[in-house]
Amino acid sequence: MRIGLIGTGRIGTFHATALSRHREVGGSLIVTDADTARARALADRLGATAAPSVDEIFTWGVDAVVITAATSAHAELIGRAARAGLPVFCEKPIALDLPGTLHALAEVETAGTILQMGFQRRFDEGYTAAREVVRSGSLGRLHTVRAMTSDQTPPPAAYLPLSGGLYRDCLVHDFDILRWVTDHEITEVYAMGSDAGPAMFREAHDIDTAAAVLTLDDGTLATATATRMNGAGYDVRMELAGELDQVGVGLDDRTPIASTEPTGPPPATKPWTGFLERFAPAYEAELHAFVEVVRGERANPCDGREALQALRIAEACELSRRERRLVSVAEIPGGRD
Repeated sequence: MRIGLIGTGRIGTFHATALSRHREVGGSLIVTDADTARARALADRLGATAAPSVDEIFTWGVDAVVITAATSAHAELIGRAARAGLPVFCEKPIALDLPGTLHALAEVETAGTILQMGFQRRFDEGYTAAREVVRSGSLGRLHTVRAMTSDQTPPPAAYLPLSGGLYRDCLVHDFDILRWVTDHEITEVYAMGSDAGPAMFREAHDIDTAAAVLTLDDGTLATATATRMNGAGYDVRMELAGELDQVGVGLDDRTPIASTEPTGPPPATKPWTGFLERFAPAYEAELHAFVEVVRGERANPCDGREALQALRIAEACELSRRERRLVSVAEIPGGRD
């Protein structure tokens, strides 16, 4: 299978490396980047082919496209691939706003092509096990879910104005995984945020810490929190509490939290430092799934409409924070009646 990968930055390099090892792809991988020297260096290292520009990805006869370019390019590239009849794997988001997202989705649906989105937590063993536990009924009626994402260090200041903000860039993963694990929709949100950290967040009109209370369509209450400033390490967890039992995702010997209890577990000696380290197996699994989808061996595990729903929740949180009120997700355009 000949796959063209667009964008050879940090996540693009990781995905290209994984694809180069895939038995169905191997030496048939083509990579390109606005930084042509970076693309050539990666291709040489992986035994892949470097394309001079994006145009060659669409003229050299690839079977599918993987988009790991800058976020601002996602929607246009998705549309271009759809018009060429090519299946696409795209890192989130489709676009930074709803109009761009809806336009790209319309192009995919008109063309009848495949768009798989990169929400890697759906392929993490812990979250997969939690989903199965919820479906088994062993927790009883689920009443409370707590989700959190904490970055060890903030991104570069130049990235913040381009990120879409903490809800769209970071917590969107928690919104997606809440829906996926519980199999319920989020209907209402009340969100708050703080920019009390470094000045670069205020200068970018962003926040460094956020918290949201979310109501699911069956009455389950959930909280989702995030911060860019968790010096102890990269911390992504979920707790699901039911009337009969409760389980947690992300609790292991690398969880960056110390107990103050005398008999509590010791602090992690090697805490997680970032998302690529924490979710490396999940990233590989989602690309393996994409190859299977392209080959017609499985259904699409995370299509563009799933990404739209997560973005609508993020938009509702941003509106709630700005207007300091409860917001119904139905207020946000793009839902299906």
